[in-house]
Amino acid sequence: MTSDTLSEIQARIAKAATIADRRPADVTLIAVSKTHPAEAIEPLLRAGHRVFAENRVAETAAKWPALREAYPGVELHLIGQLQSNKAAEAVALFDAIHVVDRPSLVAALAKAMDAADRHPACFVQVNIGDEPQKGGCAIADLPALLEASRDAGLPIAGLMCLPPADTEAAPYFALLAKLARDAGLEGLSMGMSDDFETAVTLGATHVRIGSALFGARA
Repeated sequence: MTSDTLSEIQARIAKAATIADRRPADVTLIAVSKTHPAEAIEPLLRAGHRVFAENRVAETAAKWPALREAYPGVELHLIGQLQSNKAAEAVALFDAIHVVDRPSLVAALAKAMDAADRHPACFVQVNIGDEPQKGGCAIADLPALLEASRDAGLPIAGLMCLPPADTEAAPYFALLAKLARDAGLEGLSMGMSDDFETAVTLGATHVRIGSALFGARA
């Protein structure tokens, strides 16, 4: 990764936002650093980037404390499926959790947040393509899960999705945006390396970019 790569991605986000008559500053670039070692992450940190995502609690706990000490102001997002018994660790480590998808996890996160007096922003993950192998709540279950999340005191920032692979993502992004509007939510965590520009034109507030920044994972 070079600072030129980061600048190029930022410019593409800004162009997509401008096309959609949005402010580029309203789109957060989340660098997906999962599986990458500290030495691969430090070039982005030295270039001034501070928002990163991981998908495993244990990997985050091993890798990030030293990096956070060396580079103040880091914001960490959890984008991998979370077991309820890891809720307390997740609340301690992350500033945002994008994978709230079931009532048992809502309860575990609420308990952990109360105990730690720490309240990471939460995104409800929607299984937007109704794929059995993926996490996320069913679209039909979303209103009830949002109600349960709000009743439990979770700070719900928005919705998150992973569209089906090898299909046109735009209809799924548009659907997530509609679901968010219907629920009175502004946050939309959607779009990755191959489709983030489409996501931005359709309202993404957070794009999760890995391979376009770091190269393909081994």
